[in-house]
Amino acid sequence: MSETATPEGSTAAGPQEARPSMDFHPQPHGGTPKPWAFPAPERGTLPNGLTLLRCHRPGQQVVAVEVSLLAPLDAEPEGLDGVATIMARALSEGTDKHDAEEFAAELERCGATLDAYADHPGVRVALEVPASRLTKALGLLADALRAPAFPEGEIERLVNNRLDEIPHELANPARRAAKELSKELFPAGARMSRPRQGTEETVARIDAGAVRAFYQAHVRPGTATAVVVGDFDGIDLDAALADTLGAWTGSTAEPQRPTPITSDDTGRVVIVDRPGSVQTQLLIGRTGADRHERVWPAQVLGTYCLGGTLTSRLDRVLREEKGYTYGVRAFGQVLRSAPDGSGAALLAISGSVATDVTGPALADLWQVLRTLAAEGLTDDERDVAVRNLVGVAPLKYETAAAVAGTLADQVEQHLPDDFQGELYARLAETGTVEATAAAVNAFPADRLVAVLVGDASQIAGPVRELGIGEVKVVTGS
Repeated sequence: MSETATPEGSTAAGPQEARPSMDFHPQPHGGTPKPWAFPAPERGTLPNGLTLLRCHRPGQQVVAVEVSLLAPLDAEPEGLDGVATIMARALSEGTDKHDAEEFAAELERCGATLDAYADHPGVRVALEVPASRLTKALGLLADALRAPAFPEGEIERLVNNRLDEIPHELANPARRAAKELSKELFPAGARMSRPRQGTEETVARIDAGAVRAFYQAHVRPGTATAVVVGDFDGIDLDAALADTLGAWTGSTAEPQRPTPITSDDTGRVVIVDRPGSVQTQLLIGRTGADRHERVWPAQVLGTYCLGGTLTSRLDRVLREEKGYTYGVRAFGQVLRSAPDGSGAALLAISGSVATDVTGPALADLWQVLRTLAAEGLTDDERDVAVRNLVGVAPLKYETAAAVAGTLADQVEQHLPDDFQGELYARLAETGTVEATAAAVNAFPADRLVAVLVGDASQIAGPVRELGIGEVKVVTGS
């Protein structure tokens, strides 16, 4: 039998060889979701009066510590706005054991970070450190709280740094808008009407004596709370706390009672003039319910539907349909929360638009609010918001720092330890009608203060034509 030539000139090999087969692994599928709940802390008190919240989180080898000091901005002496901020920044600038450079070096040897800031409810000090070096880092934190040096040279440097920051903040349209909105909303004599970190005039008056006096008057363990979150396996946490934060002593004086928050949300527009600006920064707001009020979960849900994400109503109209902006957000920010009704939250809408479309953009924004009041939210909007807010929670609280920060927020706002966990349950139970009513009450179209940072010569006329309130122009300085 002769060989048969193939097209390539080769010979046929006889019967066709079997082709190799491939075995595919089964396609992976998601498992059954595990139940999740916001961590519940264990509450206690150290002998020196320091309130303690601890939360064991297996696997979290970076421990987070948040200390809440009851030193509110309301307590700053007249004419010394910003002294709480300077004091907070100076806590890490040396102690009775280490000067500023030595203290920084000791923190670095622990692999730790220490940050502090002041806000209306008080001063917060945050420490993060590997679990294996927790005791050493707690000792440094305790020294900073127990015996800060407040050296004159370091205080002078911090004051100068703060003075250098202020012009940059005023040049930032978003920061400038926030400053003007606070000035408009709150009475002139109220601390909330003025910048949190002080003005050039008040900060320039601060010296080491003023910082020491504020510290001595308000920083003490009896009115402070420490939150410790992380993996405590192999750590004698009781002993570590007793030897460090437990050694801190201080005055037992009663804390200053906060001043009730009042505001004026008469509908009006303030234009902060920035000649030549190609964009207009928008900040539209008023004050509303805080976390102690029953409407809070519905307010959170309704606000998210209005402007919490790229698929919200405001973005859908102003960004997707009209192309006026890269994004507009609605949000609620607790200013101060208290069970006696003296607290409040800032409810606001923020974004920026091109100068030449400022008038049309505001007209459409107000129309979104009026349509919301007339037609309400849809069930689909409510369902998406619930999925986003509740479903993302396990990811939001993956780190010890996130858990510690939220627990410290609850302490500052006089909320129960299970508040955050209950909030997610209440969000899931909130219906579309409730969310609509809360959003409408939070953002009534005729009771909003609008601050616009932009070129007044181009935007004042179109804004006045909208009839959304009296329009006044102020300088951009």
